[in-house]
Amino acid sequence: MAEADDLQQHDDLDSHLREIQHLLARHKLVEDLVHRQEMPKHDLVENLVHKQHIHELTHKLDSLHSADVAHILEALPVTERLFVWDLVKAERDGEILLEVSDAVRESLIESMDPASLRAAAEQLDADELADLAPDLPHEVMEAVYQGLDPEEREQLRAAMSYPEDSVGALMDFEMVTVREDVTLEVVLRYLRRFDELPDHTDQLFVVDRDEHLRGVLPINRLLINDQDTEVSEIMLTDTLTLEPSDEAETAAQAFERYDLVSAPVVDYHRKLVGRVTVATVVDFIREETESELLNQAGLKEGEDIFAPVWDSVKNRWAWLAVNLVTAFIASRVIGAFEGSIEKLVALAALMPIVAGIGGNSGNQTITMIVRGIAMGQVQDDALTRLLKKEMGVALINGLVWGSLLGVLAWVLYGSAELGAVMTAATTLNLLLAALVGVMAPMIRSRLGQDPAVGSSVIITAATDSGGFFIFLGLATIFLM
Repeated sequence: MAEADDLQQHDDLDSHLREIQHLLARHKLVEDLVHRQEMPKHDLVENLVHKQHIHELTHKLDSLHSADVAHILEALPVTERLFVWDLVKAERDGEILLEVSDAVRESLIESMDPASLRAAAEQLDADELADLAPDLPHEVMEAVYQGLDPEEREQLRAAMSYPEDSVGALMDFEMVTVREDVTLEVVLRYLRRFDELPDHTDQLFVVDRDEHLRGVLPINRLLINDQDTEVSEIMLTDTLTLEPSDEAETAAQAFERYDLVSAPVVDYHRKLVGRVTVATVVDFIREETESELLNQAGLKEGEDIFAPVWDSVKNRWAWLAVNLVTAFIASRVIGAFEGSIEKLVALAALMPIVAGIGGNSGNQTITMIVRGIAMGQVQDDALTRLLKKEMGVALINGLVWGSLLGVLAWVLYGSAELGAVMTAATTLNLLLAALVGVMAPMIRSRLGQDPAVGSSVIITAATDSGGFFIFLGLATIFLM
């Protein structure tokens, strides 16, 4: 059922995007036609046509959720994106800037004047403003900061003081607190004074007069118990709490493990300072997943798909340079065995197979290890066990698939010795791939670096150069 809902939501989003693209194309086509026509009152006609299309686009954008508008902006080329962005109501600018990717956000902010940026930022809460602050010009941020009341300033300072991969960077300050010595009737009367409750309010936080957390009151307990019951009688005291300095990944794992909707954040005195919600955790997991995929490919950061050429070049060049060096090394390995290849041309046809299957196996290993590290399942003392396990898997796969390749080489080239070399080289290269696939991310993790960064480049370099050297070296020894 959930999958069907997700599919329907995705289809709706695609249809919204297509409709916006259709309106933009029609607007451009009609305006070009009107502009080229010679007619009485040309300017009036052109102005009326322009206003009609603008009205249709604005009406469509107003009907969409901010996240959907953000998706549409990301899918449009820069010129059309900025045209649509100008049509979005000013009071929605802040929400949409939070929803779009970092790269697209930069292009939108560059198109806005300081007054518009300040107005957009002033619509946001302190925790949201902290997310947007690094992208705003200093003078804009300073003006917004001066316009905050003392409590909001303190909240903003607190939110910006934590590393972006910590719980403190995820928490928000919108929450409902109650005392433990009041009745549920008093709590209900208190809640009715709100225009609306903060998003994802599944529980109220019970605090004392000094704001120390005493427990939580789930909404379902509030609703089903007698109104004369005191909060202290039904509140939960054994509940999961987080601290601002905790790692965000730890919080994400806790939310997944215990199916949490929200969790309180307390300081080392157990004073309630904020809360983390499932919506924020889901955003963090999505961003981490995207970052991991980019890192595996050697990309430094998320990239606007319609970014200028030079921006994309700068984002991609670093690991391409590394790849160039490793490819040159692989070519030198082949060059060292030119004499063997000249004597037995079959080697040139077979060596890419050895390198390719090693690269695929290594990517499987490194993906499993990186995932295990990210999930907190791999500790430093697990290195030996993981090596034994992955080497065992590689040995079995090498013998099975290497033997199959050996038989095929024997059949194709009529040489049992070549088949044996093919089997041995495949097995040894798979063992090398397993070794690098375990060691590379584990070493990077121990050094405090992202284990996913450049992983596909590293494994490809090892299995290409290593595979060529192993296969051609064995062939030189046993076949020449």
